Amino acid sequence: MSPERETGARERTASGATAASRPRVRLDQPRAPRRRLLPEYDPEAFGRMSERIARFLGTGRFIVWMTVVIILWVVWNVSAPADLRFDHYPFIFLTLMLSLQASYAAPLILLAQNRQDDRDRVNLEQDRKQNERSIADTEYLTREIASLRAGLGEVATRDWIRSELQDLVKELEERYAEGKSGRPVIFPAEQPRGRDVEDR
Repeated sequence: MSPERETGARERTASGATAASRPRVRLDQPRAPRRRLLPEYDPEAFGRMSERIARFLGTGRFIVWMTVVIILWVVWNVSAPADLRFDHYPFIFLTLMLSLQASYAAPLILLAQNRQDDRDRVNLEQDRKQNERSIADTEYLTREIASLRAGLGEVATRDWIRSELQDLVKELEERYAEGKSGRPVIFPAEQPRGRDVEDR
């Protein structure tokens, strides 16, 4: 057997062995989650925490507390005995602490603003849909009122009925007056028409 054939046979057996030893992949079942190097966290919980911190950073209480801490820090490191001071005059450690506080506060505030922007976007979309529904309802009611007005134009109004009744009363009074004068009064319903006239 040639060396090339032996190498091909070895590759086939090696690949066949690895394929046989590998478990079959089931497509109807989800894969097991892979292990990640970074720790996992709940972004919603982290966002809520960042909003609380950003809300606290924007209050007067935080400014008062920070001012009190800085004043106590400076007073202690200036007036305390030399062996009890932990941050001497240039206050480098205080500067480091304030820099750390600022470097963490800025991203937390930005994260809180992003979450607020997302909420505002959702509220704006809901308001837009509500406005569209209100406009559609208003247009529907406008059409209904217009059709009611058109329908009421054909309905007999009180003034029209009153004028018709007055005309009938006048006509009856005239006929009554004619009846007193000796002429027979024939009401429209009693007037002979058609075959009745011929039969008589």
